[in-house]
Amino acid sequence: AVFVVLIAWFGVSLIESLVYSLAFLSFGALLRQRKWQSTSSVLLMPLAAASLFVVFEWIQTLDWWGVPWGRLCLGQINSIELFGSASVLGSYFVTFCIVAVNFFLAFCVLSKDKKQTVCAVCALSVFLLNISLGVAADLTYRDSDRSVRAAAIQGNNPNSNVWDEGSLERMLEVHERLTREATGNGAEIVVWSETAFPLEFFKTDILTERVSELAKETDTTILVSAFTQSEQSDTIYVSVIEAKPDGSYGESIYNKQRLVPFGEFVPMKDLLTKLIPPLSQLKTLDDNIASGKDSTVLYTDNAVIGAAICYDSIFESVVRASVNNGAELLVVSTNDSWFGTSAALDMHNAQSVLRAVETGRYVVRSANTGISSIISPRGEMLQSLSCGVEGYVVSDVALNTHVTPYMIIGNLFVYICICFCLLLAVIDGVKYLREAKNAVK
Repeated sequence: AVFVVLIAWFGVSLIESLVYSLAFLSFGALLRQRKWQSTSSVLLMPLAAASLFVVFEWIQTLDWWGVPWGRLCLGQINSIELFGSASVLGSYFVTFCIVAVNFFLAFCVLSKDKKQTVCAVCALSVFLLNISLGVAADLTYRDSDRSVRAAAIQGNNPNSNVWDEGSLERMLEVHERLTREATGNGAEIVVWSETAFPLEFFKTDILTERVSELAKETDTTILVSAFTQSEQSDTIYVSVIEAKPDGSYGESIYNKQRLVPFGEFVPMKDLLTKLIPPLSQLKTLDDNIASGKDSTVLYTDNAVIGAAICYDSIFESVVRASVNNGAELLVVSTNDSWFGTSAALDMHNAQSVLRAVETGRYVVRSANTGISSIISPRGEMLQSLSCGVEGYVVSDVALNTHVTPYMIIGNLFVYICICFCLLLAVIDGVKYLREAKNAVK
């Protein structure tokens, strides 16, 4: 067990550090081909460094080994002016500005004479550009006239208690009570946390019956997260299931798309079984959970809802697809009790703030043990519930249908950064070959 934990602990950190270290190694390769004190280098190299950092930050979203948890832009979420440009050009633009400003300042310290002034002006210009876009986005933001009152339930049932005798009945009673309290406070849509009941929903009669009765009794749409199984096979999903006010359920289902490696599935299982057998067993269930194939939206009586489950929320592509499919409101159902009381709770919640700003949608976030929150498209925390308490958050949320510039262009800025890096590499490569050819002559 110690061996497996050490591999997981240092392995994840190693993957993270390798990706970002490649950005600096690539920058070093570009820098070696130039006289960095030259005017062209003073202007281009900070932009190249920022572009490379953006590219490698984006690369982490492409496959299972990427964990885009610590994006630089998340450090700015307490100021919409510093963060608002994410709704225009995406979070990668904010990252670009952070790196570019700091590299310009570094070159300012290392340079002499007029180059210091040039670097200082460039740093200020990039900073003001980011601020201007953030302020402009904030000033032009408008909520839709349509709204709904939504609530997120926090049952506060840690993973260590999930399999205790009587846990199902106890947690059903807690969720029923909190849901009644939330609907008594006007809630029309209620969100429960990820696998608050780690059971196969449609095969657990007590769960389906109680949820159905509760939705009908309170005249409320309840979004329940549980396991579901494909009718055509034994494939298991982590899902969000809609229970309607008329007592029906299962008409709209969203299946989690981005799964946690070694938690919900084992990547490269055949290879790991041969090399490190204990690691191949490190997952929640005996069988791998399957990933959903698309961002299915939930058509409720009140709104079109885009769902994200836990790990989904740190990938902009998942949430952006939901909004492009018509989502007017976003919900995040997550189980963060794995993190205890660590800083990871705030870091994960910050990802939902980022998704709200990017998409121009309100986010209702239900976390098993916290942090549950309701977030506005301006990045404001309208309501939040801290870790380790039982309760709910409720607020009126607008059902926005407008699209932010980022929703239209997507990660175009990333592709521009890729092209810029490739152009510099080609120019330097051609220059190197010419110099080598002349040296031979």
